[in-house]
Amino acid sequence: MALNVFVACMAAKEVGDFFVLRRFGYSSHQYVSFYYYSDALLTVLMFLTIMHLYHQVFGQMRLSRYIRGFSLMLLGTTALFSYAVVYSNSEHFSGRFVVELSQNLYFVGLVLTYLLWLAVFKLRETRARLVQLVLALGLYFSASAAMYALWNLFPGAKYALAFMNQLTGTLLPVAWAYTFTRVPEDARLVPGHLLEVVSRH
Repeated sequence: MALNVFVACMAAKEVGDFFVLRRFGYSSHQYVSFYYYSDALLTVLMFLTIMHLYHQVFGQMRLSRYIRGFSLMLLGTTALFSYAVVYSNSEHFSGRFVVELSQNLYFVGLVLTYLLWLAVFKLRETRARLVQLVLALGLYFSASAAMYALWNLFPGAKYALAFMNQLTGTLLPVAWAYTFTRVPEDARLVPGHLLEVVSRH
């Protein structure tokens, strides 16, 4: 259910980005506001989706209560850190806070996804669909974090990066659509073959 809600919101954001971009233009205040505020909301949903995948991986160990508490604490800590970073600049405070929160949650999400991937290996997870969902999420976070880094390093290339960002936005829905349509729910992997799954992607 959490994955379905996240993918639906991601699709709605991409459609909204397209229509606002066509109507107001890339440099308009309307597009910038819509893009960053919707991205921040989507990043929070993505964070909750990662916690759902943690619950799936560790569910048999009865750790869901601790995972839920840890995820709420981490989300709150990231929000407070983002607030502290932009507090000194009172002008355009809310806009900078949203951008900072998104960047920080992307970084936290990237770290959590790779930790989850290590847990999948350590626990010898065999559910093929779950393994591929986690792998796709890791690739998406890596690409998104790279886009944010390039955006900060090369602000003059914003138009080319905007196009690349749209391509990055399609990575996760396409990978998950492939997983849900081509990988049966009861499919299992041989634990020793997980590296082969990674190498094929």
